[in-house]
Amino acid sequence: MIVIGLTGRTASGKSTVSKILNEHGFHVIFADLLGHESYKRNTQTYSQLVEVFGPNIIAEDKTIDRNKLGPLVFYDAEKMKSLTDIVWPAIKTLAFERIQSYRRNHPRTPIVFEAAILLEAGWQNLVDEIWLIVSPREQIISRALARDQTTQSAIAARLNSQLTDDERISQADVCIHNNRGLAQLELAVEEEVSRLYGRLTIS
Repeated sequence: MIVIGLTGRTASGKSTVSKILNEHGFHVIFADLLGHESYKRNTQTYSQLVEVFGPNIIAEDKTIDRNKLGPLVFYDAEKMKSLTDIVWPAIKTLAFERIQSYRRNHPRTPIVFEAAILLEAGWQNLVDEIWLIVSPREQIISRALARDQTTQSAIAARLNSQLTDDERISQADVCIHNNRGLAQLELAVEEEVSRLYGRLTIS
């Protein structure tokens, strides 16, 4: 069955759309959760991170302390690349394994792979279609402020480091606009689900 790559900028509404799709019978795999899994002790990723960034990133419980790792890389492009060169391939491997496993056991169930960095990381070959969630910048900032307990400048810096909506739209198969509230978003997703099943029936 088809695999949908669901992506979009931070706080654009990806998790909400994933929930809606799950309610319509789609199985959702979250890249963020795979990222946490890749950081676990006794993994190659864990060893590489400690080797590159030093033992100070290890918390008292011997896990990787993201609060210590984050400041080391966020404002340093070279260190950020070192981090993504380690973590992104590990997440891709886990995602591929989960997708293949679920496909074998549930061949008739569509899969959603939710990944904010789907395009940046070059994971397009994991999915059959790319669905993009687009939301106005001011709404994104408002949601992120309420959700993340961070500052507006930090959110702006995060947005500025990401691909623009125009860059994402050029690579998307489906574009869903999240700018008119939950009810309209649900309707838009339901319409795309209907179109998807229509495409699958034709093919």
